[in-house]
Amino acid sequence: MSRITIKDLTFETSIPEATILERVERVAEKLNKDMADKTPLFLAVLNGSFMYASDLMKFINIPCEISFVKVASYAGTESSGKVTEVIGLNEDITGREIVIVEDIVDTGHTMERMLEILKKKNPANIHISTLLLKPGKLQVPLDIEYAAMEIPNDFIVGYGLDYDQQGRNLRDIYTLVQE
Repeated sequence: MSRITIKDLTFETSIPEATILERVERVAEKLNKDMADKTPLFLAVLNGSFMYASDLMKFINIPCEISFVKVASYAGTESSGKVTEVIGLNEDITGREIVIVEDIVDTGHTMERMLEILKKKNPANIHISTLLLKPGKLQVPLDIEYAAMEIPNDFIVGYGLDYDQQGRNLRDIYTLVQE
């Protein structure tokens, strides 16, 4: 395992890029099968999901669209719990199959708020795809149909996830070392 330092914290490799891509491909295969006749609109949640969304789209082989939206609930290493509106949704999603593409679901509050906002726009269905799920931290009931991996309640960076905006560019996922 390799160690890196970002600002004042040390992290070590926990999920290598090859494993991530294998899991992303599995999620895409399930989406391709489940959405074969639906032309879904993928809503990638920025900033964290950009790498996951990019790799996921490379494996999607059905007609689809993608758009990028933004919500914010993190400050440093803790979720602030304050969710803003969904910014950047310019498409009419009435009657559409929507797949939210998220980097990580931990407490679920951000996703819950996003679902509330999107449901008011009358889509046919809303599905959730997340790279990482922290079941031990989930505080609200969510139907997450497309989770690439479940992880423990650790703070992580890499593959789009950040610590104070740094580390998003790392190919692997790193876990905070508790020293």
